Amino acid sequence: MATLCLNPMVKLLFAVIPALWVVAIAIIAVQNATPVSIRLLNLQSIEIPLGVVLAFCAAAGMVVAAILLLVLGGKPLKRSARR
Repeated sequence: MATLCLNPMVKLLFAVIPALWVVAIAIIAVQNATPVSIRLLNLQSIEIPLGVVLAFCAAAGMVVAAILLLVLGGKPLKRSARR
């Protein structure tokens, strides 16, 4: 099994990007604390704060992305031999 050597800048980006998403969701949640309800077809959810809805959506997106990465076999990109 090949080991994955990442550039330090890529490692930093892997930490900074999710951190920025968490900060953005926290700011939006604090500024929009009014309860909202979700409607889908004829169904309606209970009223919950917008921040909670955003957090659930972000978490669901991360889980779906991770599952797709596992199912589709996330292969690393091949680097071209040109320089």
